[in-house]
Amino acid sequence: MRDRGRLFIISAPSGSGKTTLEKMLLRAGLNLEKSVSVTTRRPRKGEKNSRDYYFISESDFLKKRENDDFLEWAKVFDSYYATPKAKIEEALNKGKNVILSIDVQGAKQVKRSHPEAVLIFLKAPDAEALRARLTERLTNTPREIERRLQTAVKELAQSGFYDYVVINDDLNRAFEELRGIIQDNLKRC
Repeated sequence: MRDRGRLFIISAPSGSGKTTLEKMLLRAGLNLEKSVSVTTRRPRKGEKNSRDYYFISESDFLKKRENDDFLEWAKVFDSYYATPKAKIEEALNKGKNVILSIDVQGAKQVKRSHPEAVLIFLKAPDAEALRARLTERLTNTPREIERRLQTAVKELAQSGFYDYVVINDDLNRAFEELRGIIQDNLKRC
């Protein structure tokens, strides 16, 4: 049996179902631990500090970034996001498999420092489905939705960097595909 855990990264444009599928994977008995990201954005309704994100001020974020406390970081939609390095290393060293939900630029940073990380890109079946999902969430203004759709085009263009691409056209099918990818990669250890 291996001593060190595996690192799985899921990236997706906003509205692709990443959070829903991550929750399903965490309940699937795969010995996965969720990485909780740090962010400078305000909590959304129902989000809790240290469960969904570590919500901190921009000045605290910048200090932590200067101290090299992050495995990766990025500025996305006017807010900073990062993965706490110490928590990831601690989990991996304990043999836990860690799942990170991060954007494309963060995934590239992690892949440089952890080339063994498994990168999975999740996408909606098409732009219309993505627009509908973003609109149904009722958390973004029409202007923010347009901005997220423009960003999605840029992110989709980078999906070739990933080890796997999963299309979320059916939630259960996408979950089974993701679970299969994780199980197959855990067997290879």
